Amino acid sequence: MAQLLPLLVLAVSLAWPASCKPLPVLVPVTKDPATLLYTIPFHYGADLVVDTAGPLVWSTCQRGHLPAEFPCNSPTCRLANAFHAPSCRARGCGRDTRKDRTCTAYPYNPVTGACAAGDLVHTRFVANTTDGIHPVSQVSVRALAACAPSRLLKSLPRGASGVAGLAGSGLALPAQVASAQSVPNKFLLCLPRGGSSGSTGVAIFGGGPFQVSAQPGRDFTQELVYTPLVAAKKGMPPAHYVSLESIAMENTRVPGAGAAVVCTKVPFTLLRPDVYRPFVEAFARALKAQGAQGGPVARPVMPVPPFELCYDTQSLANTRIGYLVPGVTLTLGGGTNWTMNGLSSMVDLRPGTACLAFARMEGVKAGDRSAPAVLVGGFQMENTVLEFDVAKKRLGFVRLPFFTQCGHFNFTKTGY
Repeated sequence: MAQLLPLLVLAVSLAWPASCKPLPVLVPVTKDPATLLYTIPFHYGADLVVDTAGPLVWSTCQRGHLPAEFPCNSPTCRLANAFHAPSCRARGCGRDTRKDRTCTAYPYNPVTGACAAGDLVHTRFVANTTDGIHPVSQVSVRALAACAPSRLLKSLPRGASGVAGLAGSGLALPAQVASAQSVPNKFLLCLPRGGSSGSTGVAIFGGGPFQVSAQPGRDFTQELVYTPLVAAKKGMPPAHYVSLESIAMENTRVPGAGAAVVCTKVPFTLLRPDVYRPFVEAFARALKAQGAQGGPVARPVMPVPPFELCYDTQSLANTRIGYLVPGVTLTLGGGTNWTMNGLSSMVDLRPGTACLAFARMEGVKAGDRSAPAVLVGGFQMENTVLEFDVAKKRLGFVRLPFFTQCGHFNFTKTGY
């Protein structure tokens, strides 16, 4: 027995680090039917809008809050002021560096672009840890947030109290969760389509695994394909940028290259004007050719703004992967392909009408390489597992099978 004791101690010591490994942090994601934006619960009674390009966490603070004491020249304050929205007339990190040593941040509304000055405050992010299959235990994560006036909530979902910035910056929520919980600086996002079923998506801070109840034992993080994240150009928001090498409609290449941004603040994918025009023309030709080759003949109907190509749904073949329309493939950096079938490329907007769910980017000149070629919107991201790995500078993605969706994640807690 005495000889066995050291072996038992060794076995326990080897197992101990694995059993104490910090677990990722899980939150549900809800789609607002009015604004088509996504929200997550932040603390009791407060929801924040998901903004993958946002550098800060901000909310409308309670009266009498105490600002966090960060001097203007502190690293934390510099992080808070690393990016200012174009509409923001920021006066630096503090109101008066000679008298006021409290850091001032400048949160902004991702939809309207409006900006306001506000103090940084200590807050808590209430969520659950997860094993990637279901919630495990509740956790309260320390975080810093910026205060903002209630007028900054304009055009955000009803009941939202602010924005959860998920960019790659130091005070975005993923970096703060990683620091507070000792988990990797990466997060998974699986956005819901909304509607009566499967209306709850998933965000996991700290990485996978990720399983859904419809596919027990299948870890979708093992099926991710990756493309490198590239640095934002000077003056651009700290979003998650990837290189766009080309766009293809079925087997036909469409002019288009530059940067692509994964962007939850736009409901549908936007294309720069010089990319948009050849894109819609190529889609119309490919769909017409599909009918000429024996497929159903799509009947155009009156467009529904902001979309240009809309069709009578009864003239479109409907399959398990959506309407039978030409597939859209984005070839990203490293040769990785992101292919979108009818489930991701067509949207039903009114009874009997489905439209190509890509729109023209406004306020940008054709060929302006300072603007992204593509903003991949929320609709095209839905029911797709995305891994934003800030530490390794890469974006991973995989489309869930047609018979499952993000809402199939099991949010029932375990018994341990």
